[in-house]
Amino acid sequence: MTLADIRDWLKDIAEAEHYYIGKLDRKQPKSIGVYSRQTNSPPRMALGGLDQTSYDSQSIYILVHWNENARETDEAAAALFDRLRRMTTTTIAGTRVYYLRLDTTEAVDVGTDENGMYERVIWLTLLYERK
Repeated sequence: MTLADIRDWLKDIAEAEHYYIGKLDRKQPKSIGVYSRQTNSPPRMALGGLDQTSYDSQSIYILVHWNENARETDEAAAALFDRLRRMTTTTIAGTRVYYLRLDTTEAVDVGTDENGMYERVIWLTLLYERK
């Protein structure tokens, strides 16, 4: 599962105008970006090796880069956080996701960018079926 797959999946569940992986192009308002997140966890491996490993995980963060209004940014991020929290299982690019683990209790306020646009971050770990 790639970041592009996750970005495309977010288009179905998040109400933004622009979706990105990597660098936000021109930092347009009402944008959502998807980024890899480093963890201290070693790769998942079942006893018996990789062939016996039925699931894997991917840790990401979702940047909600919204507008110059703190309240509207908070509301947009909270709505996405709530959708993710209520989700039990889903499919991303044909891969079954067993569990979406939110790694914070809410969308985290990270302040504004250099142009005064408010941003929030959602940390998320996806546990998915290994193919």
